[in-house]
Amino acid sequence: MYINPSRSIIGFCVIPSFRNFALMMLIEKDKIDGLTVDELRQKRIAVLLSGGVDSSVVVWEFARLGLHPDCFYIKIGPEEQEEWDCSSEEDLEMATAVAARFGCKLQLIDCHKEYWDQVTRYTMDKVRAGFTPNPDVMCNRLIKFGAFDEKAGYQYDLIATGHYAKVVKLKNGRYSLHTAKSSGKDQTYALYNLTQEQLARTLMPVGDYEKDEIRKIAERISLRIANKPDSQDICFVPDGDYAKFIEENSDINIRSGEFVNTRGEVLGTHKGITHYTIGQRKGLGLSLGEPAFVTKIDVNNNQVVIGNSLEVLDKGLIADRVNWMSIEGLKMGESISLKAKIRYSHKGENCIVKAISDDKISVEFEQPVRAVTPGQAVVFYDEDSYVAGGATIVEAVK
Repeated sequence: MYINPSRSIIGFCVIPSFRNFALMMLIEKDKIDGLTVDELRQKRIAVLLSGGVDSSVVVWEFARLGLHPDCFYIKIGPEEQEEWDCSSEEDLEMATAVAARFGCKLQLIDCHKEYWDQVTRYTMDKVRAGFTPNPDVMCNRLIKFGAFDEKAGYQYDLIATGHYAKVVKLKNGRYSLHTAKSSGKDQTYALYNLTQEQLARTLMPVGDYEKDEIRKIAERISLRIANKPDSQDICFVPDGDYAKFIEENSDINIRSGEFVNTRGEVLGTHKGITHYTIGQRKGLGLSLGEPAFVTKIDVNNNQVVIGNSLEVLDKGLIADRVNWMSIEGLKMGESISLKAKIRYSHKGENCIVKAISDDKISVEFEQPVRAVTPGQAVVFYDEDSYVAGGATIVEAVK
């Protein structure tokens, strides 16, 4: 079924297949992220089109209103590394088909060098240093909202993406992210590092939908990727094996070392610190008669510290590289009560955040949390589910 993107929204609503009332209500929206059609017509708009279902529906969102933004496919994976999951021929083909169907131009932007220099190398360096970094956080700020802007985005007033989050301008004049309607798909955790300037020019239309609603729309408009699985792993490490990737892409010699308990007693031999992360339980190869967890990675002594379920709990943390979002920041010694997430899947824990230097904070949890992991992000939310800010975890506080 071909849909003419120049047709009005009313034209879409009379298509017989749109019988689901809830879906029709979704389609009848005449705004995108609070902007009317007339307001959007005055803007130069770009859409980051990945070839996935979410960004494809974003293009449709504009097309149903008679708008035809320029679309961009960001190429991250190198030509010679077909196993990279960041950019695939299938994704590019789908992006090309979606853009053509809705009357939009598509341009490929090659950001492989920038991704390798700013994200991949950073990730490898941090893993070798005993940290567990989050490449998605770096990719969002430095590539999708950074390198792309330098190459093409600067020409546009607004950049639309398929992220599950909502950009909001608050009463205090600052921009922030609100958690998405689809709580299970909410991506605000990985977007906390965006600057005010980046947020001011960003639209995230799918933040108003449940994932199932996005798939239903894709099915109704006959997108063959309606049920395409979401990507799960880090794109340049599709099997999640950091150690293998580092061994194959650097001259670093990863050495085996000692497993020790929290008292310093030797328990066995590990394969190299790059194979482990805080809180890890599986794949240790230890038989201790009780559940054992990685509680610390000691780079200086090339040791992996093992503890029990209580020893993996933390009362707080220290973090740096702070990026405030809904608030301007904290003065030295000033504190604020917020909810903190220490990993993407974490439900969050109430805490007190205190500024201990210009770019460093301490966090004290109301209840101990499991496996605070240096290198990961800690992201803060206020009582209304707006992102207050976030930072990179430096160390756990027992």
